[in-house]
Amino acid sequence: MSEKLQKVLARVGLGSRRHMEQAIIDGRVSVNGKLATLGDRIEGTDELRVDGRLVQFTAESEVRRRVLIYYKPEGEICSRQDPEGRPTVFDRLPPIKGERWVMVGRLDVNSSGLLLFTTDGELANRLMHPSSEIEREYAVRVMGEITKEIRENLSTGVELDDGPAKFERMSELGGEGFNRWWQVVVKEGRNREVRRLFESQDLKVSRLLRTRYGSVSLPRTLKTGRWIELDKREIDTLSELVKLRPRQGTGLYGLAKRRVEKMQENPLPARRGGFLRQQKRDGQTRDK
Repeated sequence: MSEKLQKVLARVGLGSRRHMEQAIIDGRVSVNGKLATLGDRIEGTDELRVDGRLVQFTAESEVRRRVLIYYKPEGEICSRQDPEGRPTVFDRLPPIKGERWVMVGRLDVNSSGLLLFTTDGELANRLMHPSSEIEREYAVRVMGEITKEIRENLSTGVELDDGPAKFERMSELGGEGFNRWWQVVVKEGRNREVRRLFESQDLKVSRLLRTRYGSVSLPRTLKTGRWIELDKREIDTLSELVKLRPRQGTGLYGLAKRRVEKMQENPLPARRGGFLRQQKRDGQTRDK
């Protein structure tokens, strides 16, 4: 069965459908040696090229929808390669044949926490697109006093250099002195948006950890630099958020499934540090 050309290009992770439509209009895409036009359809036996480079693809019905959670440590770059030779978030991902991991969103080099990777480029693009309004939740350690006025500013919206932005929700997690942890939620995921929002109020972010993306939360048993693969139920829930239908051949199989089962049976010790340590201490105090 044939598919729309821009849909195939988006699915393999080359960009959103809108960007792929523009690539076709710009004459960058060819099918079987002929320049493609908007509206063309493509089958699995066709030869597809973008900027002269061969693009490997499979029919949508045959593509497994897989999703990984990766706990990014500080110091890793959200890029496949780095000219400076720094480690990247792709270095520790499991290899896959005939497919590629597509990163969902980014974290800057000094941030840590949850990153999602998927084999479904369409899922990745929809999760990242502002129109989907997918929530991103962060734990942020802020240096400086956050007054009631500042909280109101950050909740109602401030003007950044790329437009207005705000926190959908904001709550205090604890801490000591001028270094206190806050939990914040945004829906757009613009470049360094959380840091820039605090900087607009003359506050400095000293630590930033992403704890949730949409329906997926960072497992407390997952350590930095490790990954875990989602099962079919979790992937279907994530897909429904962006109005994608469930797909056969989704989730865990073989070694990946056994890896997750083993981790669930013998979980690693929960990570310590920062706001989690403060939460534990606060909980012990309440129990007394």
